Amino acid sequence: MLKLSENPAILTPEVESLTELRGTWWVAHTKPRFEKAFAWDMLSYGIGYFLPMREKVIFSGGRKRRVMIPLFTSYVFFCGTEKDRYTALTTNRLCQTIEVFDQEDMISELAAIEKALLSKADLDIYPHLPIGSRCRIISGPMMGTEGVVIERKNAKARMVLEVTILGQGAVMEIDADLLEHIA
Repeated sequence: MLKLSENPAILTPEVESLTELRGTWWVAHTKPRFEKAFAWDMLSYGIGYFLPMREKVIFSGGRKRRVMIPLFTSYVFFCGTEKDRYTALTTNRLCQTIEVFDQEDMISELAAIEKALLSKADLDIYPHLPIGSRCRIISGPMMGTEGVVIERKNAKARMVLEVTILGQGAVMEIDADLLEHIA
């Protein structure tokens, strides 16, 4: 598990904004859990990339830890020439590259995400645990506990622990990252 300081930068360090990168943009569909390694590869080859990440709270070794995880699991955006695309494919970390037909549209969409990350906005993937969904706590001392999400605010969720025979329950606030949807 990487310390927060050991993660790659979300953007190629040579530029201030992804809008400064020149070339064709592609979406790299990485093998599972290879996003950061691929970003390090792009950095070592001098290829511009954008890997939006967010902070997540996990329990590991009985301790609460903060880690950086990709906002879009298994996807990294990179920019360059056709040769750079070939180089990216030779890293053996990708399933495929996805061609971007509307370059300007994608750049403006990614720039909005970059701006939100730089302003320290609390981003979360969407859709994710809608209000009213049944969920389970996946780690920590309350692992396995089930309830219903009634409110989401920032990185926190409020969930109801029901006692159906009484027709009542208790409300608990928990880090939303520790919840998984129950189908």
